[in-house]
Amino acid sequence: MSQTRSRRLGLGVWALIVALVALIVLTFLPTPYVIQRPGPVYDTLGTAEDADGVEVPLIEISGAETFETAGTLDLTTVQVVGNRQRTPSWFELALAWMDSSKAVVPIESVFPEGVTTEQRDERNAVLMVDSQHEATAAALNELGYDTGAQVEVVEVIEDGAADGVLQPGDAIVAIDGAAVTSGAQLREAIQGAAGATISLTVQRAGEQTEVQLTPQKTTTDGVDTWLIGITLTTEYDFPIDVTIQLDDVGGPSAGMMFALGIVDMLTEGELNGGENIAGTGTIDAAGTVGPIGGIRQKLYGARDAGAEFFLAPASNCDEVAGHVPAGLQVFSTATLDDSIEILDAIAEGGDLDSLPTCAVDTASAR
Repeated sequence: MSQTRSRRLGLGVWALIVALVALIVLTFLPTPYVIQRPGPVYDTLGTAEDADGVEVPLIEISGAETFETAGTLDLTTVQVVGNRQRTPSWFELALAWMDSSKAVVPIESVFPEGVTTEQRDERNAVLMVDSQHEATAAALNELGYDTGAQVEVVEVIEDGAADGVLQPGDAIVAIDGAAVTSGAQLREAIQGAAGATISLTVQRAGEQTEVQLTPQKTTTDGVDTWLIGITLTTEYDFPIDVTIQLDDVGGPSAGMMFALGIVDMLTEGELNGGENIAGTGTIDAAGTVGPIGGIRQKLYGARDAGAEFFLAPASNCDEVAGHVPAGLQVFSTATLDDSIEILDAIAEGGDLDSLPTCAVDTASAR
């Protein structure tokens, strides 16, 4: 009896040793994932550190009267743990899987194959600058200012449809004879062509020229998208000067909150009613709010920063529903007008239950 018990004990010890060795090995093996977690939160009505570590206004306006603000209009961010040079360990991934404020995502979704970390950072920086321009245009258009727009090529992707046809610095004036006034409009026209050859009117070195190219098809999750292989920026002729100063943050997802901050500063009263409000979403010059990544991490970041209300893009509602942290009320928005109406209701103490939300559809859930 004692020999059997001793044998079982020995086997148990060896099983534990093997498990520990396996755990140690897994700890050092590379993983195909990275971790997303809540990042810093910045008040668009407040200040941020510049490249020299000096506190400066996050949004600064000259050439027009500005007004006092109160409360916060926070933009939210996501931090990524890991990259292709150093991925999180399996142990770190296990801890993240158990933390509702974090997400484990395939590394390809953040660091595509063949794109270096430096290239990704550069592209995100371009997207951030573009989002600032679009946000300024959206805010000024909302307030009745007249703005101009010129869509320019920033980068031509190697082996893309535009390779050898377009150049960085080209201004795209028209597509198939229709004037181009925004990057969003150009992208819609390309999708509408559904792969047919398109004609672009391009301003280059002071002269206009016509070029033809055929978009290339890419399919993601069964959805076909037509691409010409360029990145764009839109240059505007603004009647007032708006400077947005925010270092070490990239991507386009702060656009809506930038726009709200600008509107608040250029209008009398407190757009947010003095409340602490956060949000996220891309925006274009027409005021359309678009989807972003890492929405759940941004919800937790906003809650932890003291926000009571959150503006989420309607196109992200499927990721929000059922995942709102306690203490935060989330409203759904599709346009800048929607966002301003929500803020007006909050400021005036109106019926918040009547506002659009990302609540779980209990009828469909059954």
